[in-house]
Amino acid sequence: MKVALIQQEFKGSREETINRTLELIKEAKEADLVVLQELHEDRYFCISENVENFKLAEDLDKKVEFWGEVAKENEVVLVTTLFEKRAVGLYHNTAFVFEKDGSLAGKYRKMHIPDDPGFYEKFYFTPGDLGFKPIETSVGKLGVLICWDQWFPEASRLMSLAGAEVLIYPTAIGWFDSDSEEEKQRQLESWVAVQRGHSVANALPVVTVNRVGFEKDSSGCLDGIRFWGNSFVFDGGGSELLRCDSKSEGAFMIDIDMQKSKEIRDIWPFLRDRRIDSYGDLTKRYID
Repeated sequence: MKVALIQQEFKGSREETINRTLELIKEAKEADLVVLQELHEDRYFCISENVENFKLAEDLDKKVEFWGEVAKENEVVLVTTLFEKRAVGLYHNTAFVFEKDGSLAGKYRKMHIPDDPGFYEKFYFTPGDLGFKPIETSVGKLGVLICWDQWFPEASRLMSLAGAEVLIYPTAIGWFDSDSEEEKQRQLESWVAVQRGHSVANALPVVTVNRVGFEKDSSGCLDGIRFWGNSFVFDGGGSELLRCDSKSEGAFMIDIDMQKSKEIRDIWPFLRDRRIDSYGDLTKRYID
């Protein structure tokens, strides 16, 4: 399967950002699957808590129709992430996946919601209620998760057990410029390492797409976030197939051997050896 990762920066307005996204998708016309970064239509608005930002969730039906047409025009399976207004006062961070004919293959609502300085997502998003279910498409069963989900092995495992053939993480994560270089590197490598672990533990390819560029809070209250890029792909054995840098924007293409997962699972049968009779405590908040 040929996959395109669209690593991109915010262009100062929603319109200019989307136009650039469309250009990059056209550059990836040979791809079977195109993955966009988290909340790709606009700036990462969760840097601050501002009720005005809920307006960004309006016109969802039009957005879904628009991105379906983009998938159809380019004949690709397309993974998007949109700000979903489900009802007044009820919003989700939701991945919408479109088939090559433009139809909606399925959606996933972000389950794990962070609340950290510069990442105030609990103010905006209700935790997802669709569970960890792969989305079936013409290129395979996609285990789509979103950003903060990437730190939780339970999420990737449940997607794997439900038949996912690849794990996909649209994400928006970066540094504060005030952090030391050592701290920046520590954060980045921890982020890569935990997702590589998901590929190894589940014998599945992992595709992660992050944004680049510096984004400042619209109210000017915070210093802003410098998104670190480094979008990557690991195969089902944890081998790095692709890793982007921290600044470049583009459509980055890679071929994934979708048969390798079976080969790896045959020789490393982790799923066979799981002690499902002993994992009940995983549903507890803490074991006293």
